[in-house]
Amino acid sequence: MKLLAPYGLKWNPFLPELPIDALLVSKKIDSFCWRVENALVREGGFALISGEPGSGKSVVLRLLAGRLARPRGLVVGVLSHPSSRVADIYRELGELFGIQLRPHNRWATFKTLREHWLAHLHDSGMRPVLLIDEAQELLASVLAELRLLASTEFDSRAVLTVVLAGDHRLTEKLRHDDLRPLASRIRLRLAMDAATGEELNACLTHLLEQAGNPTLMTEALKSTICDHALGNYRAMTTIASNLLTVALERQLRQLDEKLYFELFAPEARKLRRAGTRP
Repeated sequence: MKLLAPYGLKWNPFLPELPIDALLVSKKIDSFCWRVENALVREGGFALISGEPGSGKSVVLRLLAGRLARPRGLVVGVLSHPSSRVADIYRELGELFGIQLRPHNRWATFKTLREHWLAHLHDSGMRPVLLIDEAQELLASVLAELRLLASTEFDSRAVLTVVLAGDHRLTEKLRHDDLRPLASRIRLRLAMDAATGEELNACLTHLLEQAGNPTLMTEALKSTICDHALGNYRAMTTIASNLLTVALERQLRQLDEKLYFELFAPEARKLRRAGTRP
């Protein structure tokens, strides 16, 4: 914080651990979160957030988790190790929802979880929520198990809300024959496409304003960063963070386009030369 003081910044606007209130929420993301919060948690089922790395999927999950913390009585769990096998997933679900489970007895564990979720639904009128980031790492067997866990009464009543976030590997996995039953149950979808230059610029401007110094970067520098970020929010903030670090070291008053080309143009020329080699 002391390092950022000369720029009047309340925090580093280019790091992942930003306050939720400082994040820019587009209409598309706001609509998706509203539908999960106001419809899906009451009706149950699956939602899918898809997009390439750095497109903002994890940010959407952070926003969604913040909103879902508001309703009284709603229970939200975040799966932290999606690459686990079914038995380990059951252990984690037990910890997340405060249930004593016996993963070695799969049927008893399955039954206990569903009974617990049904009781929560009866008491609160809302389904418990399970958020899973990096869901492309989930084994097909785990995805199939979640589908069975989430519904009852001949698939007519959902007892759990599951939000999956993953890259193209997840969407491809859901096309496999053994997971088509799950794919057909995805009720809400949010595709995080490559951002336009205008969208990147709006995000960069918003981050600077929220951090406390909207003039930290010149307009020319902001445009240059967005032009070279290739539609990727993470690439944009990585470039900006590197520039800020160098500016702090050199005690520059403002970040400009000259600094960008000084830092990144030599590397870009090296890449171009490497690409032209026979």
